Amino acid sequence: MDKTNNDLKSAHPAREKGLVLEAVGITKIFPGVKALDDVYFALRPGEIHALIGENGAGKSTFIKVLTGIHQPDAGKIYLNGEQVEMTNPLVSRRLGIAAIHQHLAAYPHLTVAENIFICNEQVGKTGFISWRKTQQEAKKLLASLGSDISPGQIMGELSVAQQQVVEIAKALSQDARVLIMDEPTAALSRKESEELYEIVRGLKDKGTSVILISHRLEDTFTLADRVSVLRDGRYIGTWDIKDTNSAMLVNYMVGRSIDQFFPNKTAPIGEELLKVENLSQTGHFRDVSFTLHSGEILALTGLVGAGRTEVVEAITGVTRPDSGQILLMGEPVSFSEPYQAIKQGLGLLPEDRQKQGLLLPWSIEDNLSLPILKTVCSRGLISSDKIRQGGEEAIRRLDIRARGAADTAESLSGGNQQKVVLGKLLAGKARIMIMDEPTKGVDVGSKAAIYQIMCDLAEQGFGILMVSSEMPEVLAMSDRAVIMREGRVSGILSKEEYSPEGILTLMMPLDKKEKESA
Repeated sequence: MDKTNNDLKSAHPAREKGLVLEAVGITKIFPGVKALDDVYFALRPGEIHALIGENGAGKSTFIKVLTGIHQPDAGKIYLNGEQVEMTNPLVSRRLGIAAIHQHLAAYPHLTVAENIFICNEQVGKTGFISWRKTQQEAKKLLASLGSDISPGQIMGELSVAQQQVVEIAKALSQDARVLIMDEPTAALSRKESEELYEIVRGLKDKGTSVILISHRLEDTFTLADRVSVLRDGRYIGTWDIKDTNSAMLVNYMVGRSIDQFFPNKTAPIGEELLKVENLSQTGHFRDVSFTLHSGEILALTGLVGAGRTEVVEAITGVTRPDSGQILLMGEPVSFSEPYQAIKQGLGLLPEDRQKQGLLLPWSIEDNLSLPILKTVCSRGLISSDKIRQGGEEAIRRLDIRARGAADTAESLSGGNQQKVVLGKLLAGKARIMIMDEPTKGVDVGSKAAIYQIMCDLAEQGFGILMVSSEMPEVLAMSDRAVIMREGRVSGILSKEEYSPEGILTLMMPLDKKEKESA
């Protein structure tokens, strides 16, 4: 089904026989907004079907309809050809639909086995829970996924990737025939993602149908058999993955071509703002040196574990370096707390915006006021009018998609949450912006907006240190790149020297002989 960009509302394809799941004409209206408008979706047996779209496209609402959290205002859902009504999540679960959400709903203080069988306890002949049976069945389920996780291990001690495996085992324990995976690789390293890919392929081979939701097109092209696109709550179309490419899917998701994502950066490079000399921290990085100038976007890149985040945290006072020197405008500085760096005009946008950048239950305006509480106080009392004015100004300046400044941070999409964190840095009058994975976990449209904000800041004379794992982002957005490998700087390249192969070579770990000669 190939529709033009102007044809937002795509016709439904002809219905086919033998589908595991089919949703026809799904519409969901909330006060003031139509979240879903006549959406169609079809899932075949043993298929991995990607569902993609920008934040706000309706993916989460659609999944909540399938799992009984929301009731549709119109439309029908069919399982194996028979119409069903998902009146609540228990009904959905009994019918064989299980969802693994991006933010895992695990019980960290319980064991792996207890997490797998919670609300589905293994009962013995006496009518009481059989802990022996619970352990045995959990071990079987984990083994079927190729995992050696101990059923008796405490859930909170596992990595995010291991917790994903446990959640999959939990779904299998409920005889799930349809598994919904929401951003399964968002918090995983490349190696962990590849291991998860193998598990998902194994589920497909055993006949489980998977709905995959991911902002990473790499996930879609690696795993999916077919892909469906939503835009503005409407169904755009469904394609066999072999008939698509990244540019095509991006075009359908946002209504513009992929080459429009990266704005043309024209800011002149000016004076030196930041200089890092031989910075070291035992166990994390050693002898790291680079400079950052006004108007410059400097990339700091490398493989996961190369020490990039540790370097920027040491620069901004989150941690303390063991040796080396940091200079701001030519003057040596040392920060024991992040607020000291902020006072000196150096702001950090952390990698985990939800845990380190925002107070999620607080409003947008209250989050934005945190760095400038002194300026919004009058006679020792906080001025709600000043806080509201600042919030509304940031919403306009950064195009934060919200009903108003009183909306909570947790109600926003990932991209808009990232804009609020950026607004905090700007409110604090930072001149140097250190952005750790600024577009991690945000949709393609929000990425374009964040890139434009970065270029605008560079035009205004800000210096931007961008920590990034994404090669296209590094190549398109930065003026120079500092490449790290195993805690050390392996090279600094100018834009004229860029090539994916050259950067990747500098990232890759040294072999034994290379280490000995280094």
